[in-house]
Amino acid sequence: MANPEGYKFEKPGPGRPKGMQNKATTELKDMILGALSDVGGRAYLAQQAIDNPGPFMTLVGKCLPKDINASVKGSVVITATPLDMDI
Repeated sequence: MANPEGYKFEKPGPGRPKGMQNKATTELKDMILGALSDVGGRAYLAQQAIDNPGPFMTLVGKCLPKDINASVKGSVVITATPLDMDI
């Protein structure tokens, strides 16, 4: 059934503030961190880095920021001594 003529649908409330995770995401994150704590936390992750370096590095990549805005200013000076060169 269509809305009556002149009826305007309005959302109930403003919703979630921008940048705030939804409830399910927050609960899932809490469960994962709880499970990590149960199996040894930092020591467990260190052992996984040794035993499974590929998946561990994938996990590290997921934790890093996606965009990095950085600029580096400086110069490189190379000094050679007679001992460094084949004469």
